[in-house]
Amino acid sequence: MIFATPKKKQQKKNRSLSINSFGIMEKSFEKVWQNCLDIIKDIVEWQHFKTWFEPIKPVGIKEKILTIQVPSQFFYEYLEEHYVALLAKTLKRELGKEARLEYRIMVDSGNSKNKPLTMDVPGNGYKLYSNNEMDFPLVINNPVKNPFVIPGLKKMQIDPQLNSSYTFDSFIEGDCNRVARRAGKTVAEKPGTTSFNPLVIYGGVGLGKTHLAQAIGNEVKRLYNNKVVLYVSSEKFINQFIDHSKNNAINDFIHFYQMIDVLIIDDIQFFIRAEKSQDAFFSIFNHLHQSGKQLILTSDKSPKDLEGVQERLLSRFRWGLSSDLQLPDYETKIEILEYKMKQDGLEMPREVVKYIAYNINSNVRELEGALISLLAQSSLNKREIDLELAKKVLRNFIKTSSKEITIDTIQKMVCDYFDVPYDKLLQKTRKREIVQARQITMFLSKSFTKNSLKTIGEHFGGRDHTTVIHSCQTVKDLMDTDNLFKESVLELQHKVQLASM
Repeated sequence: MIFATPKKKQQKKNRSLSINSFGIMEKSFEKVWQNCLDIIKDIVEWQHFKTWFEPIKPVGIKEKILTIQVPSQFFYEYLEEHYVALLAKTLKRELGKEARLEYRIMVDSGNSKNKPLTMDVPGNGYKLYSNNEMDFPLVINNPVKNPFVIPGLKKMQIDPQLNSSYTFDSFIEGDCNRVARRAGKTVAEKPGTTSFNPLVIYGGVGLGKTHLAQAIGNEVKRLYNNKVVLYVSSEKFINQFIDHSKNNAINDFIHFYQMIDVLIIDDIQFFIRAEKSQDAFFSIFNHLHQSGKQLILTSDKSPKDLEGVQERLLSRFRWGLSSDLQLPDYETKIEILEYKMKQDGLEMPREVVKYIAYNINSNVRELEGALISLLAQSSLNKREIDLELAKKVLRNFIKTSSKEITIDTIQKMVCDYFDVPYDKLLQKTRKREIVQARQITMFLSKSFTKNSLKTIGEHFGGRDHTTVIHSCQTVKDLMDTDNLFKESVLELQHKVQLASM
């Protein structure tokens, strides 16, 4: 049945229609695409629609083949990977079962002298495309601008670039890192949905920033297998940006990073020398944040202290949580060493573990390095690990003190520790607490200063070198038999070591 159409409405309708070769009324390509967009808009998320459909331009229709123009090869691949079924259904609804889609890919945007360079590709698969007028071949099914593509894998399978050994289990919690670790755990369990976005982890060298950041990535992959996680150093990010800039493929670069669900950028302080890379990252950051994706950043200093980084970026870094990592305390260092030993199936006397923890005060990396050196010496020399070997190894391992410790300094520290008057330490008395304090002071003076035995004795009321030797031996013997005494000596050693830093 055919119904009559009022004249005015019929004229308005005809503006979007054309007559095909068979005399049948057809919709214009603009109207076809607009109708498709109206349907798609109600199906996909608003941000995804804005990112992946608004940039598309319809350019023509011929024999039920609609041609749409997309800004890049990567854009084309993403549509074919994620939205090809949706596009097919909406297009068939508009043009019938025989409807087909063709892409016109922008290869070069051109300039005032040259027209834009494009290429047409059918929407039902990939093919090798080459143009004799171009200087390079284009392989559509292997996007040359994807910096993390893995040979032999599907195009969207991205290697997260994570070290599987960096986990929360292997990141020992202590007062020095508790806030950052727990924030990281929260982010891993609910990426992109907490107020910790971005999560900025900062601190000195060797304190575990990279470990914690990658632990978050590994935990996300464990909990959400479908999420795309990527770890990349800022230097690699900058180098990739430079390469894509040279090839006029910045859009590909930005679109690639906008695909990531959890993006981890390590050492953002290196952005200070890369102004244009900061511009690209600003665009990526905004898109990911607005899309509910998670950003994790590490730095050697707090965002407020990052000089040379654009203020608009710094303001965004402050949107989430900034948490620092500090030098591990004595208890945390003990736990770290014990965890490493357990992982490697090693055993070591408790006193040696404590000695290492007391004497390594720089960072976790140095702590692990000292342990490895000790194990190597034990293995090479076929010798069991004991306190004597630990002292020998650490003597070569620990950096030379920047501040020289004097006998007077040690005497004052011991007097404060045992609450003994300084003048009593020099007197000839047989009171047990005074004698032990004097013996420990001689022992520490021999260990931490370059003074001769004679000089040390002179600082204790003119005693001779034999008294110093006897005192040192007595301290060693008591450390082997009296645990409380040993704890006191080790704690004092730690205090002296800290004073020399």
